[in-house]
Amino acid sequence: MTTALLTTDTSTRQSLAHGPLGAALLHVERARRGTGDWSEVHRSLAGIGPLIDGRDANLFLGAPAMALVLHLAADGTDRYAGALHTLDGVVAAHARQRLTTAHARIDAGRHATFAEYDLFRGLTGIGALLLRRQPRGAELKGVLEYLVRLTEPVTGEPGETLPGWWVGHAPAGDKTATPGGHANAGLAHGITGPLALLSLALRAGVTVDGHEAAIHRICRWLDQIRQSDYRGTRWPRWISHRGSAPAQPATPSWCYGTPGLARAQQLAGIVLEDGDRKRMAERALLHCLSDPAQLDMVADRGLCHGFGGLLRTTQRVAQDAESPATFGDRISLITSRVLTVDAPEETGFITGKAGASLAFQDADSGTTPQGQWDSCLLLT
Repeated sequence: MTTALLTTDTSTRQSLAHGPLGAALLHVERARRGTGDWSEVHRSLAGIGPLIDGRDANLFLGAPAMALVLHLAADGTDRYAGALHTLDGVVAAHARQRLTTAHARIDAGRHATFAEYDLFRGLTGIGALLLRRQPRGAELKGVLEYLVRLTEPVTGEPGETLPGWWVGHAPAGDKTATPGGHANAGLAHGITGPLALLSLALRAGVTVDGHEAAIHRICRWLDQIRQSDYRGTRWPRWISHRGSAPAQPATPSWCYGTPGLARAQQLAGIVLEDGDRKRMAERALLHCLSDPAQLDMVADRGLCHGFGGLLRTTQRVAQDAESPATFGDRISLITSRVLTVDAPEETGFITGKAGASLAFQDADSGTTPQGQWDSCLLLT
């Protein structure tokens, strides 16, 4: 397979998050439902390659991203079978290489980075793809074993005990936010992504040594940082040497905030047969969605931190809830709030029109959303 030279144009063209690959997901879902045409899918994928398959590739960029799109387009048929067979080999080799690098980093006693382990750029994202494409393969087992190791505590510079996913860099653009690094709690970049993947794998019957113990470790850490008051239950975005991130409720979103953390912990509660955790997670989301002040913080329709992601996350929680109907009014409320914010200007998946359209095409489905496109968000 030819590896593309990573340029700005190439990375944009092969981006699942912001480029044509993300928009192709919308065409795939419409064709699958019979509201679109497969020829549109083919057109949207034409000219994407040659694909990035080096160290910069990830679930949202290059060969792995294309593998996800084609997997969803195949939808259990032999459509794109040849291309998928080739991409499966590329992704497996990519996973092995990244696992070698990750274990070497742990052996050397260095801190992790988002790019090593998270959903967007790291091994959690590659694991999410492998769970769909090669669930019984050695590479998925390797990713899960790595995540088990990632959850084991490490020793910091002053001799303090830190979570194994502690990173030495800041969580976002503000380089001064977390001097000395931080442990991130979010679904997109933090430990909640690995928690969701470990739980989904266990739910699918794919297990490794230490699997359940790793889930328990993550859940205990989330319990330690959990905050509850009259506005409900929530979790800070991260923990640093200074303590927790600001305690006020974050924007209720898929990437950070209560919704994504609630879904991951609901999945953990299901696979651990921990009814108390499952109910706690569901109640946390219900309280969040009942707080107008929190909903007023949502400023767009996108998947990452907008109403689109909030809707899809709520629908997935409702599907597995003890009482799905309890979420019906909240889902209707989210749908009614969409027109109060501007439509996305960009066309992409994670913050753009394609992702918003994917989410809201199921707005009338209540607690039974269709399709598996949100597997790349670790919601299912």
